[in-house]
Amino acid sequence: MATVLTPVEHKVMLTGVSWETYERLLAEHQEAAGTRFIYDRGNLEIMVLSARHEQPNRILALLVDLIALELGIRVCAVGSLTFRREDLEKGFEPDSAFYVARANAVEGREVDPAVDPPPDLIIEVDVTRESLDRFPIFAAFGVPEVWRYDGSRVAIYRLEGSRYLETTSSFALPPLTAEVITRFLDERRRTDSLEWARRVRHWARQPS
Repeated sequence: MATVLTPVEHKVMLTGVSWETYERLLAEHQEAAGTRFIYDRGNLEIMVLSARHEQPNRILALLVDLIALELGIRVCAVGSLTFRREDLEKGFEPDSAFYVARANAVEGREVDPAVDPPPDLIIEVDVTRESLDRFPIFAAFGVPEVWRYDGSRVAIYRLEGSRYLETTSSFALPPLTAEVITRFLDERRRTDSLEWARRVRHWARQPS
């Protein structure tokens, strides 16, 4: 029997949720683009997205696309595709996910999390700080890199063994650092979208 633990604005935490219930909820909400489900061994977070959440996510996803384009790096974006594995009793829907080093292996077809490798890069926006810990879930799937925005700064985490360690630079897109990503995110809020994109692409063309 699922019981509500901590209702938060736009977010509900449940415990005692079976895998079958989790899968049924996913099936029932396939068309609900603004809802995310995170599952970890009976614990379930249901989140209804807000503009405060989605705006930085979209900016960061666009930053990945622009930098990859200028650097000639093939990137396959899979958005908030559901990754779930019953053998791990874990499932997640990232804010944005990208295949970079393994883009060629998945581009042009439907990704099957049961057999395909995990995405190389995940973007996570967590501005409420009352969330199910996603890092153990990402680690169980083997996601190499996570960018996490907490409402004030972007931090980059790299999977080392079974846990994530904060690092200064992106492995997926090496020119980018946490400081540069945060700066571009802040600049977008006070800069015209076309001018901002021009600045990002100009920065990517500069010698490292």
